[in-house]
Amino acid sequence: GFSKKTPGTTLSEAKTLADAADEADVVLFASWHSRYAPAVETLKTRLEHTTIKTVRVTWKEDVRQWHPGQTWIWQPGGFGVFDPGINALSILTHVLPSFRLVSSVLWTPENCSAPIHAELAFVDVNGAPIDAEFNFDQPGPPSWDIEVETEAGRFVMSKGGAHLSHDGTSIVDVPEAEYRALYDRFLELVETGVSDVDLAPLRHVADCFLRADNHTVGPFYEDRPAAH
Repeated sequence: GFSKKTPGTTLSEAKTLADAADEADVVLFASWHSRYAPAVETLKTRLEHTTIKTVRVTWKEDVRQWHPGQTWIWQPGGFGVFDPGINALSILTHVLPSFRLVSSVLWTPENCSAPIHAELAFVDVNGAPIDAEFNFDQPGPPSWDIEVETEAGRFVMSKGGAHLSHDGTSIVDVPEAEYRALYDRFLELVETGVSDVDLAPLRHVADCFLRADNHTVGPFYEDRPAAH
């Protein structure tokens, strides 16, 4: 079986699915498409050879463009802004050392059950701050960026992982290719009979809800911006 996002609406549900796959001796691939974006492995390699100072994540898009008329995304378990935000977390959990949540501030429209905006603070194992802002109400082109300041310079991943620069010089610039890489990985797992179930991004989302400082904002309507 294959799931690119998410294998369950709760961690327990996802764990149950993974256990069932093991018991049935079948391959389960539960992963995240942004994790396989072209620049991700290059960034991971570069960060392994330097010290991280700060990380800034900006993950913003217009829900009207990407999920028009899809009211499920605002219901319990629909994730709201974490539907796109978990893509950023899937990259971070792969390229960075272990990190933990420090604070989570969520803004939820009064007619919705899931947040439209999130401001998050994490810290890695060496104390480096990781700040993230997710917004589901940005008009125009999306902003899918991760900026990492290191002792070796500044790395900027943009376009959801299609582009990577180092101190302003492009080092990866490849059109969207994560789905090809995703299916290549699935084929590899099927051939070897091994499962790959990555729950790390979902754990961080659960932490963000668990530790949330919740704020209610004006109602969300598709025909006009939400008030937040």
